[in-house]
Amino acid sequence: MAQAFRSRRVLTPEGLHPATVVVEGEKIASIRAWSEVPPDCALNDYGDLVVMPGLVDTHVHINEPGRTEWEGFETATRAAAAGGVTMLVDMPLNCVPETIDAAALEAKRAAAKGKTWVDWTAWGGVVRGNADSLPGLVSAGVPGFKCFMIQSGIDGFAWVDENDLRLALEKLRGTGLPLLAHAEVAGPIDAAVARLHTERADPCAYSTWLASRPDKSELDAIALLVRLAEEFSTPIHIVHLATAQALPMLAAARTCGIPITVETCAHYLCFASEDIPDGATEYKCAPPIRNSANRESLLQALEDGDIDMITTDHSPCPPEMKKRDQGRFDQAWGGIASLGLALPAVWRVMHHRGANLESMARWMASAPAKLAGLEGRKGAIAAGADADLVVLDPDHEWTIGTDDLHFRHKLSPYIGLTARGRVRETWLRGETVFSSGTFFGSPRGKEQVRA
Repeated sequence: MAQAFRSRRVLTPEGLHPATVVVEGEKIASIRAWSEVPPDCALNDYGDLVVMPGLVDTHVHINEPGRTEWEGFETATRAAAAGGVTMLVDMPLNCVPETIDAAALEAKRAAAKGKTWVDWTAWGGVVRGNADSLPGLVSAGVPGFKCFMIQSGIDGFAWVDENDLRLALEKLRGTGLPLLAHAEVAGPIDAAVARLHTERADPCAYSTWLASRPDKSELDAIALLVRLAEEFSTPIHIVHLATAQALPMLAAARTCGIPITVETCAHYLCFASEDIPDGATEYKCAPPIRNSANRESLLQALEDGDIDMITTDHSPCPPEMKKRDQGRFDQAWGGIASLGLALPAVWRVMHHRGANLESMARWMASAPAKLAGLEGRKGAIAAGADADLVVLDPDHEWTIGTDDLHFRHKLSPYIGLTARGRVRETWLRGETVFSSGTFFGSPRGKEQVRA
């Protein structure tokens, strides 16, 4: 039986307005006037709650197979569903094997079967020496590739230099698939760490961790990536931009038509270095969370269109790896657990600035869907798209607690943060997966291979 989803506030590509969304099977059949409910449809009337597209998070470390004790498909996708995220793109690390060839991708597909509460796909990996494996991953359907320009922290995912990048980009030339880059290089970091060691800087002080990852490391990496994107005419995507100092360089490149896109992460928009307590290693990530002036510039860049999207970079680990009892940033695993929390955490910040939900949907749904080659299928309420719908109470303010963390380990800097907007329901391809704090049915997510 067809279904109708009606609200005074439905968020479509045309904006927020009264509408009825007609769903047949797994797809959106049509968008109609609020009063135009077909007689053969089961009606879901949400009054003044917002009906918006399911979110797409293109930067998530699910860690399965191989490190399911860190996270895993079941817990990661449950957390996503609770936060209105209906599509995840998994990074090629920290799983074992790393997704650097077609056989590893098949292992990941096997591990995911029967466990996913939302839909997913996986990036391939570019590491030193695997250029000849990239065409096989392209044929297998990955939507793009991820690389590190600095040590990743995972032995099986080796960082790449300019020569490695050139080999990879030659293989990717003409495919249209993006290369996603962790844009930090080692030189400025090595120099900063040596200086801090000489000064006997306190490893428990957040200021020490921040000083050890200077802006110049990002700037030097991004300058190289801009040059390579222009030379190879291949799309390059900057993941987790932390330094606002790179914005003029990126804006200039894009003005010249160089195929560069850029994301920032929820934690760079919600936190500032001066507010992070010493020893609070749950805030450790790379690049680091920088100061409030830098945060303001990132927020402004989003509003100005100089940053394309917001992701989580959900990168959890077992709590003991965070070394919270010791408080040493230099020894703790770098990664922030946040999957499912980005919408209410960031909406509070952006609402205060006067932003609208149309912008939120662009940053967290349609733009990442396009990056992953899923435009037209995911990230928008439009005829022909998957019926991935989120019912949001956008004005509900609440404090994030451990009961709101549906990922595996209950350690996150978001605990205690005031949020705005509660996800009341999440629908995946026409079926309820989450409603009023409860998960429904069984895992029915599936891999979404690029068109």
